[in-house]
Order: sequence, then structure tokens, then C-alpha cells
Amino acid sequence: MTNQIPLAQRIRPKSIDEVIGQTHLLGQNTPIRNIITQSYLPSIILHGEAGIGKTTIAMLLADAVNRPFRTLSAINAGVKELREVLAKDDGLFSESPVVFVDEIHRFNKAQQDALLGAVESGDITLIGATTENPSFSVNNALLSRCQVYRLEPLNEIEINQVLERAIKTDSEFGKLSIQIDSAKAIFELSQGDARKALNLLELAVCSHVNFNKNLPIIVNDDNVVAVAGASLVRYDKSGDNHYDLVSAMIKSIRGSDADAGLYWLARMLTAGEDPAFIARRLVISASEDIGLANPNALLIADTALRSVQSIGMPEARIILGQALVYLANSPKSNTSYNAINKAMKLAETDQSPVPLHLRNGVTSLMRADGYGANYVYPHDYPNHYYPQQYMPDRLVSMRFYEFGDNQKEQASFAFIRWLKGG
Repeated sequence: MTNQIPLAQRIRPKSIDEVIGQTHLLGQNTPIRNIITQSYLPSIILHGEAGIGKTTIAMLLADAVNRPFRTLSAINAGVKELREVLAKDDGLFSESPVVFVDEIHRFNKAQQDALLGAVESGDITLIGATTENPSFSVNNALLSRCQVYRLEPLNEIEINQVLERAIKTDSEFGKLSIQIDSAKAIFELSQGDARKALNLLELAVCSHVNFNKNLPIIVNDDNVVAVAGASLVRYDKSGDNHYDLVSAMIKSIRGSDADAGLYWLARMLTAGEDPAFIARRLVISASEDIGLANPNALLIADTALRSVQSIGMPEARIILGQALVYLANSPKSNTSYNAINKAMKLAETDQSPVPLHLRNGVTSLMRADGYGANYVYPHDYPNHYYPQQYMPDRLVSMRFYEFGDNQKEQASFAFIRWLKGG
């Protein structure tokens, strides 16, 4: 093969109609498609994993509205480059340019703020691309001036369409007789990344034994796996995938599905997630989702955290797995979680003074002012209980905690009802 330009670059779509996937954004009668037919393009942020077309779509959108396209990489752009891009062009362009900022989440706050004025005035139309969740990585001020669109990884059918298009349209591949016997491995290894899928196809074709023999080249799962080597697990420890997987694990525990929880746990561990991070999430789950239905769950989770920190991988996987299974199979209750949230919400607006009898009268002056007066020490009475008011007067009927319908909390409810004679 004489052309050293990668296949993904050679067959990059030249119009919106050639884009495969992202039909929710670029399909007929979708908002963006309808907007650009009016020759208008708002400032937008494209959010999604690598290799699913953010740069290509940005270029095609600018082309669709006949606007000049300028690029800026947040990875290596400094203040000088940013100023040059934002500088007025003194009539060089008849229309304000579309400025594409790749990896916009890498811009610090000051750099992102520098874009605000140009976007606000219409001097530029900004298209930002990010693999991170914009809600966490892009300034709110910039977000409010942009529309955010999520791009999705390509599904198996779309990856197959990308591969078929490459075989039919690429000039280099057109010189060969290529047949895809199975693309399952390409899809699984690419994980919806069109660029990686095309790279794998090109490697499989170029490494084929028949490449220089003018014979048919058959691409199948075996030769794809052979050229791919080990599959790299897609996982960004500071990105969406990081939070999506741990969210799935916690929701599986909450839903009492130990098998699903173990699967998501294994996904994170295989990808190299910090086991201590996982253990901390288990501690939170033990209190939030299990709580008083099984108080031992918090002890188990906390012990797991301490053990993981002292043991480390690979043995930490055993500790995490044991703790997860215990939590998933425990009875569930969020009554204490709801109670503290309710109390915190009230505390934001209510600043009722502490009743005098609950205050410590540590000095004679305090005692003279009534601090601690009439306080009754419960341990001096039968069953270590004496009925007295602990809430401020205006909140005396307020209830934050409601007993759950599980065995442990119902036993506590029965005890309190007996103790208070209710």
C-alpha cells in the first residue's frame, strides 16, 4: 500500500449526509439538521468518547453553513494561540468563523472565560469537543452560551456500515479484493469507535498473507484479533466511564443484584480503577442504601476499605467482592439517609436557639441565666429514660426519621414504643 494516510482520514465524510451514526443529532428533521438548513449555526459543545466523529461533524457543520473553519487544540494551545484565533480578521472573512476547540475541557477557567466575549458578541461561533462531561469540565458561563449535544458510540450495525463504506469508496482498497467474513471482533475491540474500527480493518488487510498476491483478502475475527494484540479496555478514570461504571455497581447493590454488582466491579478493576475508590463507594452504599436494616453492613464496608488500603491488588479484589456480595444480599433501607437530608434542608433555613435546659451551664453566670436548669439525667430513671423536650419549641412536632419496614427497624420501633409507652 503506497498511501501512508490512515484509512480513517482517507474516507472522512465530506458532507453531513455521509456521516454514519448520530442520527439523533444529524438525521432528517432533527434540530441541528433543521437549523443548518436556515444557514444558521449556534455555538455548541459536542460531548462523547474518542473516535465517534466530533471533529468531522464540526467541520461539516461549518461547511454546511458556508462559514470559515478554524481549529484550536486545548492540549497545546497557550494564551498566544488563543488570542490569535479570537483576533478580528479585518474583513478577511465575510462571515464570522467557526472556531473548533478540541478537548475544550483542558482549558482552564481563565482560558474558557476568554472565549465568552467572542461568543457573546457573535465574533465567532464556538464548537467545543470534549470527552468529559461538560457539566463538570466546562464553565457554567460558557455552557449557558452553548447548546450541548451528546454523541453516542456507534452500534454494531453502524460500525459494519463504516467498514463497508471503506471497502467500497477508498481508492487504495479499491485496488484489492476484500471480503469481510466476520466483523464481530472489530466491533468488540473498537467499542463503537469508528476510527479504531477502521484502523483495525486496515491492519488486518495489510497483514493478510494474500496482500501481495492479487488474491482475495478475507477479513475474519481471527486475523483481526491477531493484529490487534491485547484489547485495551476503554476507561477514563476522570471521565464519564469512571462515574457510569461505579454508578451501575451501586445501583446493582441497591437493587439486590450481586451478580450485576460483581460484573461492574470487575469491569472497573480490570480497567485499573483504584480499589480504594471502589471501597469508599461501598462504605457510602452501606449507609445510604442499607442503613439501619443491617447496621453490620457499614462495619463490613469500612473494614473492607481499611483492608484494601493495606493489602492492595490483586488480593484486594477478593475483599471488594466479599463486601459487595454482602451488601447486595442485605435488607435495604434508606430511612436514615432520608432523615439526615430532611434535617439538613431544614437547618439551612431554621436557626432556632437551643432550649436553656439543654445548654451546658459551665459558669455561675450561665447557670444564673438558666443554662442547664431543669434538665433531667435519663440514666437516673428506670430503663434509662425520662420524657423531656429536646427540640426547640417551634419544632417540637417535627419528625425527620420514619422507621423502615424491615426487621431491624421494626424491632427498634417496637422498643421505642414500649419505652415511651406509646
